[in-house]
Amino acid sequence: MTKLHLGCGPQALPGWVNIDNRRYPGVDKVRDVRKGLPYKDVSFVFAEHFIEHLAYDEALKLMRESRRVLRDDGVLRLSTPNLDWVWVTHYRLEAPDDQQVAACFYLNRAFRGWGHQFLYNERTLAATLRDAGFANVKRAAYGESEHPELRGLERHEKSTDYGELSHILIVEAWGRGGAAPEYLSGPREEFRRDVAVS
Repeated sequence: MTKLHLGCGPQALPGWVNIDNRRYPGVDKVRDVRKGLPYKDVSFVFAEHFIEHLAYDEALKLMRESRRVLRDDGVLRLSTPNLDWVWVTHYRLEAPDDQQVAACFYLNRAFRGWGHQFLYNERTLAATLRDAGFANVKRAAYGESEHPELRGLERHEKSTDYGELSHILIVEAWGRGGAAPEYLSGPREEFRRDVAVS
């Protein structure tokens, strides 16, 4: 059983092929995963707080590459900051001026801080995974999975959830034959044009 841990940083997982573009302790393969994954028949792919550090199209390419290397019954598990949580917890339109200014900087730190390139909400991440060829996408809780191999993997620090809204967006994707929902193309193409101009 081959299990790939992408963008592992110093958080290597025993029994996994730990991949990063830097040689941290425990890294098995130093590789820029944006250039492809030289694997096949992979059972599981896991990436925690990694895809938000890639430009949107780089992340989409990596999702497609993950679908390609996974077995038919293989599963991709992604953990990333939840854009919906960031918005709800960091910004209040009715707040006084000083708090709105502070919130503006907090939001920008969440968007651009720590090397973030693109933050996802659940619908956008699920739509992008379907466009990458995954037939099924399911929300998962921190450390929980139907698959024993995918339980207890997350190591990233936790923030306080906002009611039922989790600060971390965790999904599992599997199956073949997914396709982009119609509502993805318009906003995505507009985003690509705007990013290309800037």
